Parts: sequence; C-alpha cells; structure tokens
Amino acid sequence: MKETSPIVAMNLGGTFNGSLFDMVVHAGVVVKLVLLVLLIFSVISWAIILMKYFNLRKVTRENGLFLNAYMKSTKLSEILPEAKRFRGSTLAEVFRAGYTELGKLARTVRGNPSGKEVDASNPGFEIADIDNVERAMHRACGAETSKMEATLGFLATTGSASPFIGLFGTVWGIMDTFKGIGARGSATLAIVAPGISEALIATAAGLAAAIPAVIFYNYYLNRLKNLALDMDHFVLELLNIIERHYMKK
Repeated sequence: MKETSPIVAMNLGGTFNGSLFDMVVHAGVVVKLVLLVLLIFSVISWAIILMKYFNLRKVTRENGLFLNAYMKSTKLSEILPEAKRFRGSTLAEVFRAGYTELGKLARTVRGNPSGKEVDASNPGFEIADIDNVERAMHRACGAETSKMEATLGFLATTGSASPFIGLFGTVWGIMDTFKGIGARGSATLAIVAPGISEALIATAAGLAAAIPAVIFYNYYLNRLKNLALDMDHFVLELLNIIERHYMKK
C-alpha cells in the first residue's frame, strides 16, 4: 500500500480549518527547515537594523557637537581635546588623524622626530608635507566609512537571498503535495488547497524577511553616503586652514 503525503494526510476530510500556526506545524520537514532559516535571517536583520539606527544617531549627534566646538576654536590645539572627547564622531576621528600627522611633520621640520607631542604651530610646511596630512585624513575617512558599513552586507544578502530561499520551500512543499495527490489517486480543490497554502507560507516568510532588509539597507546606505560626504568636506576645509597658516610663504 502506498504512503500518502503528510500534508495531504492532514486534510483527508477536504476541510481547511487551520490557522497560520497550524499550517506551519503541518508543513513538511523541508518547509519547516526553510522557515527556520528565514526566521534566523529575519532576527539577525532586525538586530542589525536597530543597532545601526542607534549607532548612526550617535554619530550624527557627536558630529554636530564636535563641529560646534570646532567652529568656536581659534587654534587647532584647542580642538584636539574636544576631538578626543567625542569618540563616536567620524569628523573628530578624521581631525585626530590629520592633527597627529601634522604633529609628526612639525617634529620632523624642527629636527625632533621623536619625543612628546608638539603643537604644529607654523613650522613652515612644504606642499609634500601637506599631502601627507591629506593622505592621513583620507585613510581615516576610509576606515570610518568601512566601520559604518560593517554588517550592512548581511542586509543586502537577506534582501536578495530570502525570496529565493522561500521560493525553494514553496516549490518543495508543492512537490510534496502533488506526490500525495498521486498516491491518493484524486485531486479536488479541497484536497489541493491546504497543501498549497502551507507551501506558500515559505514564500511569504521569504518576502517578510527580505522587504525590511532591502528598505533599511537602502536607507542606511544613503545616510552613510551623506556622512562620507560630510567627512570629505571637512577634510577639504581643514586642508585649506592648514595651507593658509602652516605653509611657507
């Protein structure tokens, strides 16, 4: 005697009284595994979304506070303590990188390559020296951008892969359903519909995991582009100040 599919066996009476939970419980093993994978993807994605929200909010707030201190200062040495205070600010990190390189160049120009940190107060830099400062700040920009982009790749992966994972679960569930129909020898809408609906849950779960991931990935990517643009503008402004006050006349 042939075995009938578990999905069909649950609906031999031709009635469909199950809730969403019942459909998940009555789904096949492969469909359940697919739903478990999608649940893990969704949980991790929402954790990244919330973590990135609070992180970017902190960066934006501290960037504003650092810029206020920067605009009120008249010397670069006065800004350094503020830059060290705002550890979450990307602009402060770029400033620290530029000021550190500026201090190294100042010690070299004065013939004191080692020793304590000195204030780079008009030592008379050459163009090549300023290029070193620019490269140091651009390295800091790249490092800060990479740090902020961390974990966003998982959102992109979830957004692109989850629908296909869900589709795989649906196709497998439909195959299971038709296998049961073949074993039963008859096919009516009342028999087919429960199995198909249980299989389609996988596609719905895949879309439920993918849609928020895609939306927030694009949202955070735009915010990161704006923050990167702010860093580039800050580098240009700081370089202008350095060229005006620290270049040889």
